[in-house]
Amino acid sequence: MMKEAESKQSFIAEARREQIFEAAIKTLDEIGYVKASLSQIAKRAGISTALISYHFSDKNDLLNHLLMKLIERSTSYILERVHKEKTSSLKLSAFIGASLAYQGTNPAHNTALLEIIFNARTPDHIPYYKLSDDEEDQIMKELQQILRDGQSIGEFGEFHIEVMSTMIQGTISEYMLTSPVTKKVDLETYTNELIGMILQVVKK
Repeated sequence: MMKEAESKQSFIAEARREQIFEAAIKTLDEIGYVKASLSQIAKRAGISTALISYHFSDKNDLLNHLLMKLIERSTSYILERVHKEKTSSLKLSAFIGASLAYQGTNPAHNTALLEIIFNARTPDHIPYYKLSDDEEDQIMKELQQILRDGQSIGEFGEFHIEVMSTMIQGTISEYMLTSPVTKKVDLETYTNELIGMILQVVKK
């Protein structure tokens, strides 16, 4: 009975944290990081500020956890689609397509992610945008492995892995960062054009 009660409490706590995360995403999307406060987030979640404080010590703690959650969600979405493919070319196409599809179907998540990265600080008070942690970036590691595997079996030509992976990630991020592009070019066209161009560059 004790374990059952603990399991139920854990489930309720996790559901409450998810509710707070969703409200935080909505808040960041609507009014941005600077104006976002626990009271604003609580208002959108339909709960008290005290209840948020029960789960998170302050705004920074909440948004640091949210950043990890957002990265985890996008990473899972992308890797699930990449791992279904067999060849390096198909894996690379899936990587680019899934990365852009996630951005297109989760615009509020993208806004929240950018608001945190460009405004928040790590527990060590370092701005997130100043961090250089490619070795810990699961998505970048996956992309580089796809490129490396493609070269090792002769499917891709010779190029610098770090330079190519940075270029590919940059062109993916550009669609999220540059609103003029999103207004002029629809997501499907951008995705198809980008995949076609990248495959032309990397193939032997």
